[in-house]
Amino acid sequence: MAGRFDSLPNRSTIIDRRALAEAIAALDGPEAAVRAEVTRLLRDALAAGRAEIERRLLEHPSRGLQAAAAQAYLVDKLLCALFTFIVERVHPNHNPTDAERLSVVAVGGYGRGEMAPYSDVDLAFVFPWKQTGWGERVIETMLYALWDLGLKIGHSSRSLDEMVRQAKGDVTIRTALVESRYLCGDEALYDEARRRFRDEVQHGTERQFIADKLAERDARHAKMGDTRYVVEPNVKEGKGGLRDLHALFWIGKDVFDVDRAAQLVDAGLFTRQEYRQFHRADNFLWAVRCHLHTVTRRAEDRLTFDVQREIATRMRFSDRPGKSAVERFMQYYFLQARTVGTLTGVFLAHLDERFAARGRRFGLPTLKRRPGKLNGFVLDRGRLALPGDDFFREDPVRLVEIFQLADLHILEIHPLAMRAATRDAKLIDEYRADPRANALFLDVLTSPRDPELVLRWMNEAGVFGRFVPDFGRVVAQMQFDMYHHYTVDEHTIRAIGLLSRIEHGALRDDHPLGTSLVHQILSRRALYVAVLLHDIAKGRGGDHSILGAAVAERLCPRLGLTPAETETVAWLVRWHLLMSATAFKRDLSDFKTILDFTQVVQSPERLRLLLLLTIVDIRAVGPGTWNGWKRQLLTDLFDAGEEVLRLGHKQRGRGERIVAKQQQVQAAMGWDDERFAAYVRRFPEAYWIAEPEDVLAYNARFIGDVGDEALAIDAQVYPGRGATLVTIYAADHPGLFYRIAGAIHVAGGNIIDARIHTTRDGMAIDNFLVQDPLGRPFDDEGQLGRLKRAIEDALANRGKLTDRLVAKPAPRSRADAFDIQPNVLIDNRASNRFTVIEVNARDRPALLNQLANALFQSKLTLHSAHVATYGERAVDVFYVTDLTGDKLDNSGRLKTLEKRLLAAASGEAIGLAA
Repeated sequence: MAGRFDSLPNRSTIIDRRALAEAIAALDGPEAAVRAEVTRLLRDALAAGRAEIERRLLEHPSRGLQAAAAQAYLVDKLLCALFTFIVERVHPNHNPTDAERLSVVAVGGYGRGEMAPYSDVDLAFVFPWKQTGWGERVIETMLYALWDLGLKIGHSSRSLDEMVRQAKGDVTIRTALVESRYLCGDEALYDEARRRFRDEVQHGTERQFIADKLAERDARHAKMGDTRYVVEPNVKEGKGGLRDLHALFWIGKDVFDVDRAAQLVDAGLFTRQEYRQFHRADNFLWAVRCHLHTVTRRAEDRLTFDVQREIATRMRFSDRPGKSAVERFMQYYFLQARTVGTLTGVFLAHLDERFAARGRRFGLPTLKRRPGKLNGFVLDRGRLALPGDDFFREDPVRLVEIFQLADLHILEIHPLAMRAATRDAKLIDEYRADPRANALFLDVLTSPRDPELVLRWMNEAGVFGRFVPDFGRVVAQMQFDMYHHYTVDEHTIRAIGLLSRIEHGALRDDHPLGTSLVHQILSRRALYVAVLLHDIAKGRGGDHSILGAAVAERLCPRLGLTPAETETVAWLVRWHLLMSATAFKRDLSDFKTILDFTQVVQSPERLRLLLLLTIVDIRAVGPGTWNGWKRQLLTDLFDAGEEVLRLGHKQRGRGERIVAKQQQVQAAMGWDDERFAAYVRRFPEAYWIAEPEDVLAYNARFIGDVGDEALAIDAQVYPGRGATLVTIYAADHPGLFYRIAGAIHVAGGNIIDARIHTTRDGMAIDNFLVQDPLGRPFDDEGQLGRLKRAIEDALANRGKLTDRLVAKPAPRSRADAFDIQPNVLIDNRASNRFTVIEVNARDRPALLNQLANALFQSKLTLHSAHVATYGERAVDVFYVTDLTGDKLDNSGRLKTLEKRLLAAASGEAIGLAA
């Protein structure tokens, strides 16, 4: 590959190979001293070269391929200088035999001539037959010297026969050798290796190689999440990343013997325009990867939140109204990732055409051999294809129709038809108001089959964003937080798919209530459109719920929805966060919470629709965001709200509900009337309202068992809530809650809900729902034991809780990438009995402990706490009264409380609670 780096400017400023060679040649003295000095010269040259490459990258931050080539060039010259020194000065062989020949070969990405600053250096040492002592010494000396330079080396030593045999049996080895490049040593031996590889490995096995690489790609995608729209993508291995582009080049090189990506055009695999897209994506992704390595100073390929902002700045993205620089940078990243997906489809279509005669399509059955017709479209081996290149231009509505037909008949779309759709997508602009086009689109969106798949194809082709321009504004738009795992468009399409799966009964175990309700709704079309539009106005500045409702009012009539459906969609978009906010941030045992909620909802149909929208919105956020606790809270809110909406009031009053619960508890315990009456007298009415029947029965059994003990702690998995129920029975005293909260954190737990009760004889019975940092219950004996010991130590003042909390490391340092200003909201209208305090802050260790301590210092009685986390953001809600049981209404006291809570939320002013 002569001339690989010819286009690299000013190569001598990266490394002056002549000056380096002369400096090494001039060294004299004892061998150990000379070798040490050579290592120093090479290390200095490596550091200087990296500094020059970094300087160039900062000066021209988008020239990724140039930076990658420069890094490979730098390593080339260092390797060759080292090899020359070893074979001439350290292990000279003035009369080598035929067996004592050695070729040093660059393989993999390094062989392609592309490296990120801290990439592995992949080398192959090739010798003719059996390894000789001289060859072993040269290789060993070279590897030790490279390790001394701090380079990470991937290497193999093989004879020609071993190389051929192993490449035949291992597609990874074959792929690495496909990109082999001569570095130094015996060049004739390298030429022989290339000839044998081509003749004995590649020839006649092209189709199998393609199938193996595609299977390898699919497995890699599955491992990485099988979407290119995760908000912390892997630039190298992720879907739509560099590895996908490389896979195309590997196939092109192995099958068509191309040497450069540009030659894929000559091979007929890309048009010139598609190659320009390939080059642009390749260049951009390499720039991102090189910046990523430079910023982290290691071989890091995951574009995490904590580096995204800095790389956006380095690559000169700037803020725009409603969209920050980092969001604009990531949106451009995802658009390039989408381009990679489009190019992959086109590339594979051409391969399919070339190899179709030899068998079935890659990984897919042959559905139909003879082309047929469908509304003018052609069926090509089971895929919808076009009869001519101008088919879309003749009738642009076909740009929507092709997706409707694919859905209706469960067909794939031929990649060349997708290519034409991508090219002609802009033609649909003039037909957005066409009733036929809108009817076809609505058929796809509300399909009883698999709308997610076809909408994703439509999005990949760019037709979706063109036909619905408001959706086009959120295509590839990331949400810069740790809560959302996907871009807005990917989140939306996933939510539509989840709704479809609930409708089909495929998620019955996770969503039993939703599965039963989905067939009761009367506004099915409105629900699907609402799911499409619920986040449509993100990134515009302002409340996306309000802005999105305005979009719905404008768009729904165009789609063919009735005025009543339009009103329903606009309402759902406007209030799509209401149910989750109420369920996760408010006390559902407080009837005022239910009344406030139902005053907004107003109808059972809207309640059903809102529940389904809430479920799919939460679940589509990403893996692990849905759990049993959220399901139970939403079910409780739905049941309570449905009862009020159906009857106009609660079926049973407060007194009736208390009596009913007490009767159930007495039946479960089997206590006689006298014993149970004595037990009931110990608790205020609020206790019987706040706790569900199963927890009341558990508390009764627990208190009955512990008798007169001053402190008792128990923990058990609570499957209905997907958490561990921790119950503490202790003498009540000020500060009890914040000490328990700190102890649970020290034991590695997260409190997601808490109810605090005081008996009339001065005992506290506190129930906490606790999960581990991954949102799972504490369920092994070791965890439960640590939890109990930590609480006992905290309440007995054994050891200083402050020191243990400070020593506890932050679970997510990436949260530091986000600017979250603490906020305290104090509301005396949300409850008839309590003052409700909501604190928004960055999620961090012992936050709840510090907030609870602030409440303690303010001389407040805490009745319940509700804790929710949204990635890096924590939302903690407290229901409190003053020490006399009244709401807080003194303005001066409220201001002092707000100031104290803000200080605690920000970690200032108040140290960790003792």
